[in-house]
Amino acid sequence: MAIPPVSRRHFLATGSALLAATCVPEWADAFQPGATGDARRAEAAEAALARAAALGASYADIRINRYRRESIATRERQVQNVSRSTSYGLGLRVLVNGTWGFAATNRVDPGAARAAAEQAVAIARANALLTSRKVVLATADKVVTTWANPIKRDPFEVPLETKTAFLMKLNETAMAVPGVTFVSSQLLFVDEQKYFASSEGSRITQRLVRTYPQFTTTAVDRAAGDSQTRAVVDRAKLMGYEYVEDYPWMQDAEKAGHEVVEKLTAKPAVPGRYDIVVDPSQLFLAIHESVGHSTELDRSLGWEANMAGTSFLKPTDAGTLRFGSRIVNLVGDRTQPGGLATTGYDDEGVKSERWHLVRDGRFVDWQTTRELAPLVGQQRSHGCLHSDDWSSVPFPRMPNVSLEPAATEVTLDDLFGDIKRGLFVVGRGVSSIDQQRYNFQFGGAVIREITNGKLGAMVRDAAYQSRTPDFWASCDGLGGPATYQLWGTSADGKGEPGQTNAVSHGCPPARFRNVTVLNTGAA
Repeated sequence: MAIPPVSRRHFLATGSALLAATCVPEWADAFQPGATGDARRAEAAEAALARAAALGASYADIRINRYRRESIATRERQVQNVSRSTSYGLGLRVLVNGTWGFAATNRVDPGAARAAAEQAVAIARANALLTSRKVVLATADKVVTTWANPIKRDPFEVPLETKTAFLMKLNETAMAVPGVTFVSSQLLFVDEQKYFASSEGSRITQRLVRTYPQFTTTAVDRAAGDSQTRAVVDRAKLMGYEYVEDYPWMQDAEKAGHEVVEKLTAKPAVPGRYDIVVDPSQLFLAIHESVGHSTELDRSLGWEANMAGTSFLKPTDAGTLRFGSRIVNLVGDRTQPGGLATTGYDDEGVKSERWHLVRDGRFVDWQTTRELAPLVGQQRSHGCLHSDDWSSVPFPRMPNVSLEPAATEVTLDDLFGDIKRGLFVVGRGVSSIDQQRYNFQFGGAVIREITNGKLGAMVRDAAYQSRTPDFWASCDGLGGPATYQLWGTSADGKGEPGQTNAVSHGCPPARFRNVTVLNTGAA
C-alpha cells in the first residue's frame, strides 16, 4: 500500500498534537481527591490546631490546599508545549506571644501536621524576641461552609485534543490575515481546592477554577527592518471551559491580525497634550498600578516594598485626600462574578465583600486583613489575606479593584463626542510607574487619533504620562453599564520570597482631559 506524502507542515500540525495527547498522563492518575482524602485532611487539621494550642498558641489557622495546573502552548501550526502539574500540602500559621510563626509540609497526615505545629510555634517564639509590636486580630465570624465558583464545564475534563484544536483554529484565523507573520497562543487552567480551619472554629472548603486564554500576533516588514506585535493577554477569568467556548475568540484573533499589520504603517505619535479616551483593555492596568497598589495598607505603612514599592498615600489620608474627580468611584471587590481574585472567603476565613476605596473622588478606605484593620481603627477586615500556595506564608494581597461605570448609558461615541484633538488607547503597551505609585506612563497596544469627535488613523509609539491624583482628577467622562468590561492579570507579584496573585479590574472606557502624551519611539 502506498504511503501518502506528508509535508513537514502537516507533520508538525498533527504529529505534535498527537504526541502531546499520548505523552501527558491523565488527571485520574495524578489527582484523586475523594471522601477518604477529605477525612484524612480534616484529621490532620484538627491534630495541628490541637498541638498548637497545647504549645501555647493563642490563635492558629491551617490551609490544606490542592492545586492542579494545565498549560498548552502553540505557535502557528505547532504544539510547542503541554504541561500538567499537581501539588498538595499544608501550611500552618500560629500566634504566640503576639507574634506569627509559620511552617508547611507536603505530608498531609496527623503526625506531619503536629510536627508542623511544633515548628511553627518554635519559629513564633524566636520571632517574638525581635518583635516590637504584638499582633492584634480584628474579630471574625466562625464559619463552617463550602463555596465554589460556578462553572458550566470543567476544563480538566475537556480532552486535550479539543483544547489544541481550539488553539490551532485561533492561530489559523489570525494567520489568514495577509501580512501576519507569526502567532503564538496559550491556554492555562488552574484548579485550586482549599480547606481552611482555625482555632476559632471555622472550617471552610472552597474550589476555584480559572481559565486563561491568550495569544499574540506578530507582523514583520523585512524590507524596513520593522516588526510589530498585538497581544491579547489579560482576559483570564474565574470561569470554566465555557469561557473558551462562548467568547468570540476568533473575532478577536482576526481583529488583532488586522491591527498588527496596520501598526507597521502607522505614523509616529506627535507628543503634546491630548484629551484621551482609555479603553478597559488598557485602563485596567492603570487601575491596578495606580489604585490597586497604592491602597494596599501594608505598602502605605512601609511593611512591604517588594515588586511595587510603597505608596504615596499616608495612613491618615483615608477620608480626607482628594484622589480624583467626583465621578470617580473605585471599589475593592472579592465578590465580582468572574473576577480572578473573587472567592467565598479569604485565607483567614473572612467572608468576601465589596467596599469603596474611592467614593465621589475622595480616598476613603484601604485593603485590609485581620491584622491590618485594627491599625486604622477598624473592627473588621475587608478579607484581603491570601497565599499563592500551601507552602507560602499568607499575607495581604490585592482584591479585584474596579472603576464603577456611569449610572446611565454612555457610549464610546458619546465619550469621543466633543474631543477636537485626542487619542483612543486600547490594550497594554510599554508602561512604567515609580515606587510610590505616583508618577507613571502607560502605553497602548493600539492607539488611534480622535479628531472632531471621530475616530481616525492609527498612531504608534505613544504613551500617556501623569501623576496618579492629577490623572484621576482629569477624568470627566465614563462609559455606561453596557461598556463595562473585566480585564486582569494572572501574575501580580509581591513579597520576598515572591508570590503571585491573580486579580481582575473592571471598568468602562473613560475620558481624561489635557493629558501629556509622549512619543516612546523618539531617540
